[in-house]
Amino acid sequence: MTGLYEYRTGCNFMHGSLSADKYALSYTELLQKEGYRTGFAGKFGFAVTPEPTSSSDYDSYDLLPVEEFDWWAGGPGQTFYETSNNKYIAVYAEEFPHSSRAYGAAARDFIRESVSLGKPFCLSVSFKAPHRPFTPDPVFDTVYKDVLFDKPPNYGREKARHLSAQGKLGRQYLNYFSSHKWDPENYQETMRKYFQLIYGADYAVGMIREELNRLGIEDNTVIIFTSDNGYNCGSHGFGGKVLPYEEGSRAPLIIFDPRQRNSGKSLSSETLTGNIDIAPTILEIAGVPVPLGIDGKSLFPVLDNPGKKIRKTLPVIQAWGTAPSMALAVVTEEWKYIYWYYGNKLDPAEELFDLKNDPYEMVNLADDKRYARVLKKMRKYYDEEVQHWKEQTVLYNDYPCFGILFDRFINWDEKAQILPQKFIENYLDELKNANIEGDPFDYDNIFKQVEKTGDF
Repeated sequence: MTGLYEYRTGCNFMHGSLSADKYALSYTELLQKEGYRTGFAGKFGFAVTPEPTSSSDYDSYDLLPVEEFDWWAGGPGQTFYETSNNKYIAVYAEEFPHSSRAYGAAARDFIRESVSLGKPFCLSVSFKAPHRPFTPDPVFDTVYKDVLFDKPPNYGREKARHLSAQGKLGRQYLNYFSSHKWDPENYQETMRKYFQLIYGADYAVGMIREELNRLGIEDNTVIIFTSDNGYNCGSHGFGGKVLPYEEGSRAPLIIFDPRQRNSGKSLSSETLTGNIDIAPTILEIAGVPVPLGIDGKSLFPVLDNPGKKIRKTLPVIQAWGTAPSMALAVVTEEWKYIYWYYGNKLDPAEELFDLKNDPYEMVNLADDKRYARVLKKMRKYYDEEVQHWKEQTVLYNDYPCFGILFDRFINWDEKAQILPQKFIENYLDELKNANIEGDPFDYDNIFKQVEKTGDF
């Protein structure tokens, strides 16, 4: 929304809300000031409050910026797949009982209204799909009925032996591989439902594009398709999302601008980009000034020149979840470096992956002397990101402490003194949820219990 890293907004639904002064920098607010009609449909995902607050509760409409938009069809919390359970789209429930197609229908109405008013518009549609629970639209039950999905080369817990212990001490490994049915016995059915949900979102995008064509504005409407995160789908024995590995941190990005000379050519770009780049890209496309000092960079130049590079490095921030599984990573187009700070009866860990030759992250090169120069360079990039964190962070919602936790040069004893207890409590809760018994810091015992569930 803002083009800022989370430590500069103080917002993460584990840490706190987005304050009004930060929300004022969002692309929707800036476009509205320039005469755009703004609309939102779907899951908003965070609370907006007048002042910074450590409350991350976004389950109430009172904490959503409903009045800040010209048109609203969004919902609080995780929302529902059942259209009838979502206040602002319930009117579509009879024809479209599943929310994905209902959002497509609502979006069409917004576009029609905007055209009838003669106003330029910006519509943001945030589908719940394919978030759990995997309850896809039954209209599409036949789409993947007979499809058999190939497991990726890094599928299963056996393919996590080389990964850091810290990364396996969150819900993704402890619990979600088996409880979310990514195990071999359930894999095919789970994948069918997962992709059926994605198909439903694609269908809704088709509904929107058809309406643009019907109204004759398809040649002057830019479409950006992306997601907030990837999904592990059993890779390395992980379920769920989060984590700085490829499956949980990669996301799709398709930009269609019919005015560009490359429009419709299905070109791809390898330029390094992240979700912080969406806001400045939208603003530049609309001809609205991009706020100075934000972290994101506009991708507008890439549309004409897919080989254009906009940055050398990008951080992957994992400041959510359990104390052990929090980490900071830095990526280039070819390499990824991850630093796991947690050292309670563990040694802080480093991971280095060659993303070009090892996209499934099966070989950790951090201890391979042949890659010492690469490791040194990636450490330098990483240290620069930590320093930027220390200099730019907000002073609330626990964000200053991460500048210390992620610092490679500060020892664990000092870090342990400032580690918020609630992060440890999250870890203990996840052990309980996974039915792990015994000493919570006897990691060998924990992993032995985990190995008894699902595929190893």
